Amino acid sequence: MARSIALILASAFLLGPRAVFADEPPPGLLHKVAERENQNALARADYTYRQSVTLQEINDLGKVTGEYHTLTDVTFSPTRGRYEQQIGEPVNTLTRLKLTPEDFTDIRNINPLLLTTAQVSLYEGQYKGEQVMDGYKCFLEYIRPRQILAGQRFFEGMLWVRESDFSVVRSEGQSVPQIETTKSQNLTPHFTTIRQLVDNKWFFPTETYADDTLFFRDWPQRVRVIIRYSDYRKFGAESTVTFGEPQTPPPPPPVKK
Repeated sequence: MARSIALILASAFLLGPRAVFADEPPPGLLHKVAERENQNALARADYTYRQSVTLQEINDLGKVTGEYHTLTDVTFSPTRGRYEQQIGEPVNTLTRLKLTPEDFTDIRNINPLLLTTAQVSLYEGQYKGEQVMDGYKCFLEYIRPRQILAGQRFFEGMLWVRESDFSVVRSEGQSVPQIETTKSQNLTPHFTTIRQLVDNKWFFPTETYADDTLFFRDWPQRVRVIIRYSDYRKFGAESTVTFGEPQTPPPPPPVKK
């Protein structure tokens, strides 16, 4: 019997270098992040990009037993509405998992989270200090929803915020809530989203990944998810993605039995 999984990508939260705790966070840090995220969101709406989504079921021997894959070109209309053009037909050979509307909401909105001023009031933040991430000196801010509202999806986890301009360069966490009823479970893996500089100005998501074990009532299921956002192009102009030092994703966690 298939189980549903809210698509979000794997991460190993506490495996990086230790944060250095400063005495006080910058005043109004979360609101300054949201103001910068507003600028990022408006800029991203002027770009087209290609999005690939791959979800794999992994068995106890580490072999892929089923896969979902889709490729989409994403654009935005003059009124900022999102438009997706699917490239080819989706591939779906999953046998134990099934995708839900919450999964696709997470793919669009939670995995590449941009915490704008319209959203920031729904979250509370906890300052976790400073850390160099992807070559940038960053503030660490842990965020979570103030309350879970019916029918809505949220992010809970860590943001790495570049100190020079309050740009988010990386996020790690999980989409919430996990939905469990007597008949079904919709569980979410931990994920990491990496951002890179586009046109030397904007930090846009370039990859989301996860490798996690979901503990359903009937069985544990290891899943691997990779979402890539590529070929950013501004309308009517060529664009470039500027990469920092190469980053190696954390190794997948051992399968728990």
